[in-house]
Amino acid sequence: MTLALEVGEKLAEMPESSAIAIRMDINSYFDIIRMIIEKFAREKDLEVVYITSTIPSASILNALRLLEVDTSRVHFVDAISRIMSGTVERSQQVIYVESPTMLENVMLKVEYLARKAAVEGKSMVVVLDSINSLAIHNNTKILSEFLHIMVNNLRTKGAYTVIFAMEEQSNEEIFNMLGFVCDDIIFVESPPEEEEEESI
Repeated sequence: MTLALEVGEKLAEMPESSAIAIRMDINSYFDIIRMIIEKFAREKDLEVVYITSTIPSASILNALRLLEVDTSRVHFVDAISRIMSGTVERSQQVIYVESPTMLENVMLKVEYLARKAAVEGKSMVVVLDSINSLAIHNNTKILSEFLHIMVNNLRTKGAYTVIFAMEEQSNEEIFNMLGFVCDDIIFVESPPEEEEEESI
């Protein structure tokens, strides 16, 4: 968890309304998610809104529960389950969007959760997982407009935005897109397996 804790410390230093991209490899994936929920969101008393276009929300929830992570303050906008399975599990924590191409619907669902949080006097962090999956389903211009509108809208609400970028699937175009909308891009690189073994 060392790398995830380092990322957590960097996130904690960011002011309200910040937008941060996290470049990571697949080995760091659940450590980063866990850090955001257990450390960053908990310490700042934030609701977590998790937009997933990569892994179904049910799979993420099951994995987090196996890791004994408290998910009571995590709300999903799930844009992948319907096209992957056709059927979805009903859950008070999940709002489903038809597909990752329905970016306007994603924004509307996030807006709904933001208003609900505001009524309850809560702040939030919105996690977008991931820019790579959305780039597969949408052209660059539409995706760039979506990011600009969503991030700027969240800034006006004092919300944090965290965007995942998977290192193995990213290219210069994606990183340039993130550079335009994010205040910072954090690079997380897992150490080689040999180094990990030596440290044990």
